[in-house]
Amino acid sequence: MIGTVESSVNMPAPVLAAYSYCEAVTGQQARNFAYGIRLLPTPKRRAMSALYAFSRRVDDIGDGTLADDVKVARLDETRAVLARIHEGAVDEDDTDPVAVALAHAARVFLIPLEGLDELIDGVQMDVRGETYETWDDLRTYCRCVAGAIGRLSLGVFGTEPGAHGADRAPEYADTLGLALQLTNILRDVREDAEGGRTYLPADDLAKFGCSAGFHGPTPPAGADFAGLVHFEVRRARALFAEGYRLLPMLDRRSGACVAAMAGIYRRLLDRIERDPEAVLRGRVSLPGREKAYVAVRGLSGLDTRHVTRRTVRRRA
Repeated sequence: MIGTVESSVNMPAPVLAAYSYCEAVTGQQARNFAYGIRLLPTPKRRAMSALYAFSRRVDDIGDGTLADDVKVARLDETRAVLARIHEGAVDEDDTDPVAVALAHAARVFLIPLEGLDELIDGVQMDVRGETYETWDDLRTYCRCVAGAIGRLSLGVFGTEPGAHGADRAPEYADTLGLALQLTNILRDVREDAEGGRTYLPADDLAKFGCSAGFHGPTPPAGADFAGLVHFEVRRARALFAEGYRLLPMLDRRSGACVAAMAGIYRRLLDRIERDPEAVLRGRVSLPGREKAYVAVRGLSGLDTRHVTRRTVRRRA
């Protein structure tokens, strides 16, 4: 049962301050994500900011410069905070604003908090320095660090009453998370390599002569880097196509939020496809005007209508 959404006037001051902190973190550290959640009504936007702020904390531990044993200890501490939220043991005057905001959001929305446990599991895989032989191996990691976020977000969005196939909504949200994560992996391939991490499957790297890795602005000698990128782009596009089936199940503003965030990443994928070596030269990004266009497109419902028409044709 979804709890009653409090207005800002009725919300206790410590909770409102906790949400404000989470929104500030989101605005400063997640421009693409923040761009999408602007389209949500205030209670959902705040809840999504709380989810982001907690997830950011977990990611920052994994990406930081601490020794691995310290990272493991910090992740254990973060999991303990999550357990307190699960148990309803976080008071409004708790000194951790992220815990306060997330605990409140979990009382208002049907958020599957176990997804954050999966995120911690995924970051622990990073700390252990795991690599991935096959796409199935990488998909397991992506489900932890991104698919879980899709399912958590769906807990905030909810589905429209009577939406056809809504029982598969968590599956589609998970798949959309995978699409976004694979796009991230392609965009950050050189940055990750410089940090000692390789995410793309070893099988794929070998197939395209890229097993030597990516440590400069040009591909390894003799590698078919463009072939590798185009292969992974096709995989990501198939994931986007499947995940977009979620859109008709959401209300207009939640659908607009998802379409905007996913649309930004799909356009990043387009840029990477056009110029694969760009990801070796620097970080590929979209200008603000293009993000604004994606947001307007999401609000117009164009992507949702396109998916709906395609689904109807499949059923016919």
